[in-house]
Amino acid sequence: MPAVQRLCILGSTGSIGVSTLDVVARHPDRLSVYALSAHSRIEALAAQAVRHQARVVIVPDDAARARFIAAWPAGRSLPEIRQGAQALADTAADPEVTAVMAAIVGAAGLPGALAAARAGKRVLLANKEALVAAGALFMQAVRDSGAELLPIDSEHNAIFQCLPQSTDRARAPDRPAPGVRRLLLTASGGPFRCTALDQLEHVTPDQACAHPNWRMGRKISVDSATMLNKGLEVIEAHWLFAMPLERIQVVIHPQSVVHSMVEYADGSILAQLGQPDMRTAIAYGLGYPDRIDSGVGLLELTRLGRLDFETPDLRRFPCLRLSLDALEKGQGACITLNAANEVAVDGFLHGRIRYTQIPDIIARCLDDSATSSVRMPTSLDEVLDLDARTRRMASGFCESVS
Repeated sequence: MPAVQRLCILGSTGSIGVSTLDVVARHPDRLSVYALSAHSRIEALAAQAVRHQARVVIVPDDAARARFIAAWPAGRSLPEIRQGAQALADTAADPEVTAVMAAIVGAAGLPGALAAARAGKRVLLANKEALVAAGALFMQAVRDSGAELLPIDSEHNAIFQCLPQSTDRARAPDRPAPGVRRLLLTASGGPFRCTALDQLEHVTPDQACAHPNWRMGRKISVDSATMLNKGLEVIEAHWLFAMPLERIQVVIHPQSVVHSMVEYADGSILAQLGQPDMRTAIAYGLGYPDRIDSGVGLLELTRLGRLDFETPDLRRFPCLRLSLDALEKGQGACITLNAANEVAVDGFLHGRIRYTQIPDIIARCLDDSATSSVRMPTSLDEVLDLDARTRRMASGFCESVS
């Protein structure tokens, strides 16, 4: 029987974290919780720590610590409470931890994911910024430490499952897998796939967050609507699988049943299918190389009736075009793309800018020479500095158009 894994879940109260804990609870013989972290949902964090007997929790500041203690049941021993950004990285590298679920959304999740990679952990990567903003640094850390890297995004997890079977699949590759011709990333097209283009500037945050297939947080739901999310996934696939941009294709697949595909040199295409439920990918990462129960129900293919595939319209999804352009320009442009998008999406969700102004803000930041000139940051500090500069710039642009 495999040794029990001791998990650190960074971002445990988000959708990925909640799904991870659901899978963990199904396998007490092989999975246990060592540490949990949250930024704002502190009462939910306390409830999770009670249920899963976490030994450590990480909170952002003194106020969050006080809220956690107030929410803790009387008479029970408190877990160790660590606080601050450095505590996230330190806990990810803690010798007691064997696997880290990196599920903090945004650049805030980058230091913890990188620390886990440098410490040689099994890294279950659900944080996009680790590769979008610091792909070269992150993958080198995986190589140097001998860490295991298992992608949790449904698309990358699908590709991972469809790649040639080998004993070192979870190590960072330096070239495409042998015999692979192309990677095909599927995208649902989001809630506005068929909306008239002249109606897009009037859409509301609630409409943008109403994903037709997946249940996700509001920020990632907007990214799915704009297909910026798919652009980030192309950048991630480039780093995860050492695949050049010209050998990665995005395909609209409204049913979200085929999660992605790998095309081989002989013309064969292998696809991974499943319910639109992140617990499938999470269970694959937690159990690898074994298959374990995820709690996901049967996929009734006979009820589907059809599977459709389309080429994405870049007029409808300019954020996808901006993402592909950024990957061609280099890592600095990818950092700028991601940071500008986070600010623009936040502005849209809070009513400061319109939906159609999100790509405008990103494009203006990418056009700025101070950000586009940085091709390959050599340290985490450089990555975070460019990220911060871009955020200030994007915030200024949001104020100027609001």
